[in-house]
Amino acid sequence: MGNSLLTYPCPTGMEEGNKEFIISSMNQQNFSNHLMSVGKAVHDHLDTLLNSNARDIPEPLLLAMRHGLLNGGKRLRPFLLIESAALFGVSQQQAMQTACALECLHSYSLIHDDLPAMDDDDMRRGMPTVHKAFDEATAILAGDALLTFAFELITVEGNHRDPSVRAELATRLAKAAGASGMIGGQMLDIIAETTQLKEEEIRTLQKMKTGALLQYALEAGAILGNAPPKDRNNIIRYGEVIGLAFQLSDDLLDVTSNAKAMGKAVRKDADRGKATIVALFGIDKTQALLKQLSIQAINCLESFDQSADLLRQTAEYISLRKS
Repeated sequence: MGNSLLTYPCPTGMEEGNKEFIISSMNQQNFSNHLMSVGKAVHDHLDTLLNSNARDIPEPLLLAMRHGLLNGGKRLRPFLLIESAALFGVSQQQAMQTACALECLHSYSLIHDDLPAMDDDDMRRGMPTVHKAFDEATAILAGDALLTFAFELITVEGNHRDPSVRAELATRLAKAAGASGMIGGQMLDIIAETTQLKEEEIRTLQKMKTGALLQYALEAGAILGNAPPKDRNNIIRYGEVIGLAFQLSDDLLDVTSNAKAMGKAVRKDADRGKATIVALFGIDKTQALLKQLSIQAINCLESFDQSADLLRQTAEYISLRKS
């Protein structure tokens, strides 16, 4: 294997891999509590947003949207967006609507990803997937509705007073979620079922399918806070690295965890013969790569003070997570 994963770009002048940030047991618990607190706030705001539109939505569609959106999950993407925005003086309340828009879009992608034509999954977060709880047509429409709702939430005047900020948030999200981002990555994932991909191709797939929205979460926070170009570039690089780390972590959990812990089927990639970094290089080497990516992500935050500690802890959380 080459050095590509081990030398992921961090800001100029940094020595990669020498500034490891260790989370103590107490800090791990504090971090988990904070992640859960932000996740609950996001959940409650999403519930309010859906309720405010309920009278205009056919009931079966609304129920399916609620099932796909309010079914738990760690809300990592909105958490990252909110914490990124906080670095630049934006409050949780001010960042919340953009964070909820991102979660709506992410949830749409999961609903469609679970469909029989895609990954054909019956369970998501320990519950029946939307097409199982309702039907395929309703699941497709629920996903479509959440996708369009995401852009409504971002572009309405109440999200941000500056229309140019709203436009940039929407444009960057469209790019991250579209054919050169998440959707393109899903296409490559389908191709991977019948074609043996090389390492570089696998990493391209992962960067697009999983990493694009994670990177957007960090960039959106910087956009909301009108971050200086250098800080914005550094936070984007952090997002790129943790996007890779998150997918490696997912691949590892797919072969080392179980369906009860994950809330969904496991070992499906191996059963379908899909190439992953784990399949190519084994568990031990992938775990070493994941740890190195965690350190590199932390190094990308070198220019920030202790206000970025929650993002540093997030990088380690991703490398240590069990579900």
